[in-house]
Amino acid sequence: MLQKSTVQLLRLPFSYFLMPLYWFALSFVPNINWCRAALIFGLLHLLLYPASNGYNSYMDRDEASIGGVEKPMPPTKQLFWVSMGMDVLGMALAFCISLPFFVAYSCYILCSRLYSYRGIRLKQYPIIGFATVIINQGALTFFMVYHGASSDLTTTMPWQPALAAAFLIGGFYPITQVYQHRQDADDGVTTISILLGIRGTFLFCGAMYGIVAGLLLSYFSSIHQLAVFALLLIFFTPIIVYVSKWLNMVWQDATKADFKHTMQLNWLASTCTNLAFITLLMMHQL
Repeated sequence: MLQKSTVQLLRLPFSYFLMPLYWFALSFVPNINWCRAALIFGLLHLLLYPASNGYNSYMDRDEASIGGVEKPMPPTKQLFWVSMGMDVLGMALAFCISLPFFVAYSCYILCSRLYSYRGIRLKQYPIIGFATVIINQGALTFFMVYHGASSDLTTTMPWQPALAAAFLIGGFYPITQVYQHRQDADDGVTTISILLGIRGTFLFCGAMYGIVAGLLLSYFSSIHQLAVFALLLIFFTPIIVYVSKWLNMVWQDATKADFKHTMQLNWLASTCTNLAFITLLMMHQL
């Protein structure tokens, strides 16, 4: 029987915040194998991400708010074993897709554990921790979806969207840390957001999304589909408006960089980007 703390700390709803990367990558696949695409969706959102969340929570033992959970319960040993079991199941299913997918999936798990494990704890280093996250949750995840969902299991992919996936996470990840500065510092962790400061984090994330826009503009221009790029910008407009208003509040009062506003942004940004990339997927399938 799963304990309440285990269910809470797996943070299944948090997978929604990472779901845009799946739809983003899938929208670029020319010929989709829908059975494998469905399996990959489940592997990422029901096994890989929750297991990583659970292991991270087991190592951190947070007492203050964390992503998607305002009042985390104390973790138990069950959380550790459930996370390990989900990893084993995920790796077994990943092997059914292809060897390259299995290697990439296993690499994600390994990097996630090195990120959180107390003996190594890559997350305590701002640059290395940031790079670990954007490479794995961004570029590597893009590869897993693009390769695994391709009907021919191709190992080549368009470089601009793959790089844009990394910078998408680069713009999302630091913002999720702005309310955790004291908690992270007390735990001996210097995040990229702490390094940048609260105001600097907002400016940095704005720059990351600017790079994403530039990469996508370059890609869609090269294939003569600028109208698609313009459509994506329409979906992103509510996010830009919210961040601009929040930035104005934070500039006047740093305490506004809190859990409430962060979660509001996460839900808004995830919803808008999910809709944007699902629309892009549907357009490419017509």
